[in-house]
Amino acid sequence: MMQITYKEDLELERQLKLINKLPIKSIQKKPSFRHTKAKANINDSPGKQVRFEKVLCPTGTVPIRRTTREDLIRANSSLNTEILAEDSPGTHVAEVIPTNEKTFYGVKGVTSVWNPKVNKDQTSAGHLWVQKGEGDGLNKIIIGWHVSPQLYGDDGTYIYSRWTSDNFKSTGCYNVRCSGFVQTSEVYIGARIPETSVYGGVSAELAIYLSQDPITKNWWVNLVNTDVGYFPAALFSNLDSGDQVGWGGKTTTSTSTSSPPMGSGHFPDDDYVHACYFIHITYQNETSREHDYSPQVYEAKQISDKENCYGIAYYGNQLGRAGFALQYGGPGGACN
Repeated sequence: MMQITYKEDLELERQLKLINKLPIKSIQKKPSFRHTKAKANINDSPGKQVRFEKVLCPTGTVPIRRTTREDLIRANSSLNTEILAEDSPGTHVAEVIPTNEKTFYGVKGVTSVWNPKVNKDQTSAGHLWVQKGEGDGLNKIIIGWHVSPQLYGDDGTYIYSRWTSDNFKSTGCYNVRCSGFVQTSEVYIGARIPETSVYGGVSAELAIYLSQDPITKNWWVNLVNTDVGYFPAALFSNLDSGDQVGWGGKTTTSTSTSSPPMGSGHFPDDDYVHACYFIHITYQNETSREHDYSPQVYEAKQISDKENCYGIAYYGNQLGRAGFALQYGGPGGACN
């Protein structure tokens, strides 16, 4: 564990008191509106739903993971290295972004979940997101899974989130390690995923749905058809709607080391038991919140900033058990 000064120790105590404060008494228990097609088609997908580590609580309560001093030290250390891709050397992405829309109220997809092997100071993630703004005015919510030994103290795969209202300059954090996300379910952000996908075998899948409540403007997180909580509208400066959504993966490492694997560690090959995938990808736009839309291939931008390390392939409508689908990932290596 890294050494800290007396002043830093006092600041940690202050942060712990703020984060581990008494639970609030009034929360929005359910979204005010959720259209009939809100649930992801997880019953039609090629894999099996992930199992969550759940905590049984008395009726009317939900589990809140208590943040420890060690958690904060690890989080503060990793926060300095894992920021947005365009700002941080050693960060790489492979992702798909719709280009045919400018206003978004929801984003959805079912992703396979893996356990890529990373070093202590590295991360590897698969996620979707909604954002609005540019530069220091960027507001963003990210939901997915990742492996981050520096954050958790082990090499497991975890459900994770990040949010910001100023491009991660002074607001936002991972999971619930700062005030922000409001938990409403026994399924919680930061939970470990015990079983992950097996190459050539069964895929473990995580259905993710991030949507804005049209009345409260809160952004709700739904995992495997369970509303797990929300990001209050008051956290954000301009996220009344999104101007971009996307699906894909991200890795981080120090600039002096090789980059870790992304997803399964294999490049896209149109075989869903090989490379990591997002299937049934949809979004809600300003036309209607009651219908799901998906970009055609010509309406989507495919981005891989290091094609020798990570691939991205958007297949469009695959019908049947995959819907609109993409694959992403790769072995990493000498990417920096």
